[in-house]
Amino acid sequence: MRYLLALILTLSLAAAQETTRVRDVIYQKRDGFALTLDVFTPAKPNGAAIIKIISGGWNSNHNGIGDGGWTKSGYTTFVVVHGSQPRFHIDEIVTDVQRAVRFVRANAAQYGIDPNKIGVTGSSAGGHLSLMLGVKGDAGNPKATDPIDRVSSSVNVVACYYPPADFISWITENDGLNGVGPLATRKPAFGPKIDTPEGMAAMGKALSPINFISKAQPPIYIVQGDNDVLVHFTQALRFQKKSAEAGATCEVLIREGAGHGGWKEMGEDNARMVEWTDLHLLGKQPAKPFNNSVSKLPSTTPAKK
Repeated sequence: MRYLLALILTLSLAAAQETTRVRDVIYQKRDGFALTLDVFTPAKPNGAAIIKIISGGWNSNHNGIGDGGWTKSGYTTFVVVHGSQPRFHIDEIVTDVQRAVRFVRANAAQYGIDPNKIGVTGSSAGGHLSLMLGVKGDAGNPKATDPIDRVSSSVNVVACYYPPADFISWITENDGLNGVGPLATRKPAFGPKIDTPEGMAAMGKALSPINFISKAQPPIYIVQGDNDVLVHFTQALRFQKKSAEAGATCEVLIREGAGHGGWKEMGEDNARMVEWTDLHLLGKQPAKPFNNSVSKLPSTTPAKK
């Protein structure tokens, strides 16, 4: 009997230390589609939230959804799946992830989080959407019929990997309008609005986070490889430089020789992103201070496309 009681106690303690997961929470319905997120709640929540955007090439699905390790640091993590291109275009996808932020904030009490402590993370297209949330958050529409749409879509911190930041000038000035970068290589993601030169310029500008930088944006941390053939490393550096000029907090880590993900130091980079988020949401100082200075160009020769 004593052994049985000890076993029950051990199992109960183990269960109490596990992260719980709620799958397929609907945050929006439109055009006959239900858009969902999964909620990962840590055993010991710190009261803050991370929105993790699942997106690659502005495609999103439910395969292999995980919390990215954020719950180990106490973050209640909302893993967001958005409508995918080409059925949905990037401008619509931006509204999807804005809606996800509104949903999380509107239900903050239910999930035990502070509505003013919401961060966002993502990689590649997910990084682009993270930046868009950072620079294009709004206060909500007070006249909206749906109460969730009355809530702010602003986030309080951003930490992301290799995000597209400027579709107009992908590597050199205005090359995005002349066959270089996603406006040419991922045309279906932008939709028919870019079929004319005027439409391409307008959409490229409207969906480039670099055009909406302001002093009011949240602290932003970007990790980028200088050998990335999909997203040129100068995207991150130009975003950082313009942020610094605006008086905003932005730091970029350039991984020399790294491509579009998969480098050996990514575990360290994930931990550093947690430290960035801890600092700006919880006031927890990192062991190694962030410098918030404009990164210098790497010494290696970058890949180009």
